[in-house]
Amino acid sequence: MKNMKYTLWKEDKYYVAQCLNIDVSSFGETIDEAVSNLMEAVELYFDDNDHSAYTQIDNVMIGECLVNV
Repeated sequence: MKNMKYTLWKEDKYYVAQCLNIDVSSFGETIDEAVSNLMEAVELYFDDNDHSAYTQIDNVMIGECLVNV
């Protein structure tokens, strides 16, 4: 078992869940569906890939900044 951290946001009519420990994301029409789909995607990822891609993350910080583009 591995502890996974993820971020979640709403994009148009879907919720997007992005895993922070590995490069996997998924989406759903509800928060629960997005998280459930992410968990399934992570399990499938580890079925096909080496577990060395996993990065342990203990603390998560979210920042925001303005960029002149």
